[in-house]
Amino acid sequence: MLDKIASLLEEVKNLHAQTAADAEALRIKYLSKKGEISVLFDEFKQVSPELKREVGKKLNELKVFATERINNLKESFAEQQNEGSATDLSMPGTTYVCGGRHPLSVVKNDIIEIFGRLGFTVAEGPEVEDDWHVFTALNFPLEHPARDMQDTFFINTNPDILLRTHTSSVQVRVMEKQQPPIRAIFPGRVFRNEAISARAHCIFHQIEGLYVAKNVSFADLKQTLIYFAKEMFGPDTQIRLRPSYFPFTEPSAEMDVSCSLCGGKGCGVCKGTGWLEILGCGMVDPAVLEANGIDSKEYSGFAFGMGVERIAMLRYQVKDIRLFFENDMRFLSQFKSAY
Repeated sequence: MLDKIASLLEEVKNLHAQTAADAEALRIKYLSKKGEISVLFDEFKQVSPELKREVGKKLNELKVFATERINNLKESFAEQQNEGSATDLSMPGTTYVCGGRHPLSVVKNDIIEIFGRLGFTVAEGPEVEDDWHVFTALNFPLEHPARDMQDTFFINTNPDILLRTHTSSVQVRVMEKQQPPIRAIFPGRVFRNEAISARAHCIFHQIEGLYVAKNVSFADLKQTLIYFAKEMFGPDTQIRLRPSYFPFTEPSAEMDVSCSLCGGKGCGVCKGTGWLEILGCGMVDPAVLEANGIDSKEYSGFAFGMGVERIAMLRYQVKDIRLFFENDMRFLSQFKSAY
């Protein structure tokens, strides 16, 4: 037994391999379960007790030496393979460009965050609505142009069902379920049957707001909008309210902000006026409150609404609204700093 171990040890010392496959074949020959060293371990069971200590020691030394010898052969071929490879494993890894938020999502979240500081919560509603929530409950007369097919997408199978034209429908749903005080904003996607151009789209996003409580005045509306404008466009921003008309508010106004590019002096973006229109607003019409189960003699409120695309176009000086919907990476990659 000792002679076999000594002979096998000399054999292992002289092992050589030309390829990695040869080194693996040597491992199988000597160290596998049916390898020559494993066979010696099986024969070890028959060694007399007085020789077992000496034979066992030599046998373990053989196994350790053979394992180290064959592993060294395999490692040498692995190093040669790396040296000959076209890939330099010491080079830094490939940098992958991470995605980010869409510019409309950035602007929407900024608006929500600003009004959140004033205590406005977020409420959402369905995009497929009925006539009551989109028009009737908001004091739209039956002859109002917004009810015509030229402005609204109606469902053919049911003319009472339509794609909402504004998120004011969510205001109705909130007032139906909640008594004042109500202080909420309503972000969402809306649809209008309009020709797609650089300034208009049949799909766009709105954020509307509603505040109903006791003794709410137009001054409260004005101060809320001043705060929003300065937080959104900068502390030097001024606002201008112009009389307007909306069926669901009275009095109503359009709000302009001073052009941040020219400082109100007039430029191509503001068309020489120094002002940019961003939203509509007004005091909630008492008829709207009554239609939604709120006592207009006890409560008053204001509402406002703005297009997210409009704000984004002003903030980033984008001149074509269609760019927000085309998913062109050449366009979207410009907004990484906004993420």
